[in-house]
Amino acid sequence: QVQLVESGGGLVQAGGSLRLSCAASRIIGGINTMGWYRQAPGKQRELVAAITGGGTTNYADSVQGRFTISRDNAKNTVYLQMNSLKPEDTAVYYCNAEVQYYSGRTYTTWGQGTQVTVSS
Repeated sequence: QVQLVESGGGLVQAGGSLRLSCAASRIIGGINTMGWYRQAPGKQRELVAAITGGGTTNYADSVQGRFTISRDNAKNTVYLQMNSLKPEDTAVYYCNAEVQYYSGRTYTTWGQGTQVTVSS
C-alpha cells in the first residue's frame, strides 16, 4: 500500500517559518489531490491546505496568506511552506493523499504526522 512520510516539523518561535515535506512511496498508479491536515490536543483534525494534480490549491482561512502548498509530481512529494507562524498553529500535521490505481479506483491514505510547535 502507498505510504506517506512527513518531515520538517519542529520547534520555532512565533513569526518564524517551517517547511514540511511529505513523500509518497510504494506507488502503483498515481496520486490525485494531496493535502495537509492538522490536529491540536483536544481538537478535531482540520484541513489546512490541499492541492490537486493540476495545481489548484485551497487553504483554510486561518492560514491563507501565510502558508503555501506545492507539489513535485516527479518526486511524488507535497510541501507546505509555513511563514509568519503563530502559537495557534501548534499541532500535529498530517499529510493526506488520494491514490488512484491504473484501473481508476481510488482510496485515501494518511501519513504518520509531524509535530509543529510554535512558541510565543
